[in-house]
Parts: sequence; structure tokens; C-alpha cells
Amino acid sequence: MKVTTKILENEFWWGGSVANGHKQPYSAESDFTFDLHDGQNQSAPLYLSSKGRYIWAESPMTITFLGGEITAEGEGVVLVEAGSCLKEAYLAAMKAHFPFENKKLPEKFFRTAQYNTWMEMPYEPSQEKVLAYAHSIVDNGYEPGILIIDEGWCSRYGVWEFDGGRFPDPKAMVEELHSLGFTVMLWIVPYFCSYYRDYLKHVSPYWCPPNEEYAPLFLRKESGIRNVSLLLWFDGITAALDMTSKYATDYLHGQLHSLMERYGVDGFKLDGGNIDAYASKCFIANPPPQSAEELNRAWNEFGEAYEYHEYKDTYNRGGKAVIQRIQDRMHSWENNGLATLVPHAIVQGLLGYPYTCPDMIGGGNWIIELQPDFVLDEELFVRMAQCSALFPMMQFSWAPWRKLSAENQKLCLEAAKLHVKFADYIVHCVNETRVSGEPILRSMEYEYPNCGYEKIVDQFMLGDRILVCPCIVKGQTEKRVVLPKGRWRYVDGT
Repeated sequence: MKVTTKILENEFWWGGSVANGHKQPYSAESDFTFDLHDGQNQSAPLYLSSKGRYIWAESPMTITFLGGEITAEGEGVVLVEAGSCLKEAYLAAMKAHFPFENKKLPEKFFRTAQYNTWMEMPYEPSQEKVLAYAHSIVDNGYEPGILIIDEGWCSRYGVWEFDGGRFPDPKAMVEELHSLGFTVMLWIVPYFCSYYRDYLKHVSPYWCPPNEEYAPLFLRKESGIRNVSLLLWFDGITAALDMTSKYATDYLHGQLHSLMERYGVDGFKLDGGNIDAYASKCFIANPPPQSAEELNRAWNEFGEAYEYHEYKDTYNRGGKAVIQRIQDRMHSWENNGLATLVPHAIVQGLLGYPYTCPDMIGGGNWIIELQPDFVLDEELFVRMAQCSALFPMMQFSWAPWRKLSAENQKLCLEAAKLHVKFADYIVHCVNETRVSGEPILRSMEYEYPNCGYEKIVDQFMLGDRILVCPCIVKGQTEKRVVLPKGRWRYVDGT
């Protein structure tokens, strides 16, 4: 099915994939084509107009902005005249296609900064390192909060157990973290390493069910060990759990609940499972019959059972009470860096993913530190902390007290304290959103329509009362702030 429409005068559009947020809004001057089968980070088959229109599809659509026209192709594509502004288009689309479930999330996500081991100790966390990191957080004046032990805590992907060499007593470690005031989450993915054949043969009773009414543990083209699907993900070639199968979900729930019961773990960072990774082109052998969107949905539905969770790769799950992180950012001002945080977060909200956390402060792409010419930009680090401070959530990984001068570390601490200062208001916004469905972090155009604010992507509204205007340009010491009509008070009371 195809829908074509002319872009109206002074009409601007947002939507599709959060990974394209820095290219938005689209306009009559845009030359852009995107297939939502390649959607990254959060995505949805939805595009919203500043003139109150929206385009929706029942499956991943392909959309083109070219020559002042929009062409959208996909199953069940519709163009809806919903109102006169972006807010009215969003509210109509939300109520029709992804009404919010009014489910409460733990306030701890929003009250303090979060902390992640990834950039501090990529692939090599240990009990000693994790505890030292946690103590240094508190010792340097930061409020304890959620602490995510990222990739590398287990010895094998797929069999989720602490590496005994690096974590000799995980129960004692978690108890100590709890005593410091931290909530503990562990990184997991729905994948197995290359040893999956040995696991199938010697460990799992599920690899070849005696009765074909039972679903397999792994994705596979058809029954039998030789037909297991193999895909290429960011850590190599892997087999993947079939999360549409009760066998697989029971297996993984069993492992995760065991970690919670034996060690006191509180929740999980659920990585991977993204729609573009499940695309048929990513399977190097035996592509499974399920669609990429079906597999992504199953992975997301699985994690919603855990009170403490985090996702970053979600297709068409707007309205769910799920913590969503912006995709890994580079240590950069422009290219996949600081300048993308606000526009990407704006698109998250407009696609129905309001519970947003920017990526780790300083950048979360660990490859950057391996480059021979890498030099950490302290100004960039500070500006990322300041930009993140009044997002619904903020997350540190690199330790500011280790990476920065005393002066710049103090500025990062002030940013973390600013978040705590506004925590009551942020929680208020979160609670309003779970009922109203409105974004928490909003574009100026959303909150103040038809005022010429469509292209403003370097400031935002936190709820309907707080205007945030971070510095995102290197060397910037002054900035023009666009204040809508009304009476405004600066944070210091003036």
C-alpha cells in the first residue's frame, strides 16, 4: 500500500527511527529515504507533522521525503488529519495506536544519576573493580543510585553465571553494594557464544524435543541441531534464543531469577535483540521463519517482567512503561555525539518512548579509547554531563574524578546534584506521563506550536514548566535562549 502527500507550506515532520533524530525535522527541502526494517535504537512506523497530520503503518514502512512530497509504502499505511499542530498529531496517534498502560516505574531510575561499569572496565569487570568504583562514587560526593555491571561479568554468553575467577563471592559483593545504597543490574543479551553446540549436546535437554509440539530453545530454520540459526552480532557469530518459545523464555527466566534469589541482583540491562540485527541479511546460516519485528517484540516483552530493566533497541512498543536508553554515543561534539542527544530524545518522546536515558556521559562507544590518537576532551565530558542533567535520567560510566581535572570534576558533580535538585519535579513528570502519554522531554514546537520553533533542537522543555538550554558547541560560553511569551524565572531565582 502506498500513500503520497504534498508537504504543506512551513510543515515539518518527525518520527521513524530515533537513530535519525539528528536529521529531523524533515521538510519540503529534505531528500531522505528510510526503510524501517533498518530501524535502530527505538523506532515505530509513525511520522508526525507540525500541521497536525500523521502517517502510520501496520508494519515497517519505507518512507521518502523528496521534491516537496512524502511517499510512504507498507502494510496498512494511512495518512490521518488529526489537528493543527504537532501535539495534536501526537496525542491522536498515541490514543489510536499505542495508548499508555499507566504502569508505575521505580522512582530510583529518576532521582539520582545512574552508573555503569562499561567504559571504566570494558569486558573486564571484577568484584574488586566494581566495589572500588562504587565506593569512589560515594566518596566523591555523588548520590548512590542504580549501578549496572555491564558486559564481561559472566564467563559465557547464554549461561548467565558470574565468572568465578573475577567474582569470587558475588553475593557478598551485591550485599556491600546494597549497603552503600546502590541497586544492582546486570547486562544480558538473547545470544549464545560459539560453544552452543556443546551446550545443546551435553547440557540442555531442549535441543531436540521428543515431540514437535514443543518449541526449540534456539532460533532455527527447522527441527534438528544442524538447523540452528546463526547470526552476526556486535561480538561475533552466535546462536540466539528463540524468545517466541516458552522453552526459551522459561530457560532464561529461570537463570535470571536464580541470580536474583542467590545473589540479590535487582534487575537487568537487556541489550541486543534489535530489529536490524534480526533482519534476514544478518543470519549467516538457517534464517528462522519469524520476522525481525516479531523477534524484537518478544525480547522486549520478556524484559518487561523485571521491575529494574533497561532497553535501547525497541520497535513499535510505544506506551509501555519501559526504560529506554539512547544508542551508544561517540566521544564527539557532532558525529553521533553531544549534538545528537536532544534531537534524538525529542524523537523518542514523539514515538511513545518517554522514559529516556541519554547514553553514558563522555560517550559509551568503547572503541574510541583504543584509537592511538585518542585524547579525552574534558570540556566535552562536562558539557555531556550538563546536557544530561535535566533529562529524565542521566548515566555516568567513566569516573569524572579519575578522568578530569579537579575543576572539571566539580562541574560534573554539580550537574549530578542539579539532577537531584529537580528529582521531585522529574518524578512528577514521569507520573503525569504514565497517565497522559505525553513526552517528558519535549521539543519547543510540541509545547509552543506555530511560533516558528520547529528547527530548535538545542533546547527543550522538561514537562511543561522547565526550559533547558545546554551548551553543546565547543568553546561556547554564551548562548542565545529562545524564551516563549510569558514570565520566566531563572534557576537562581532571577
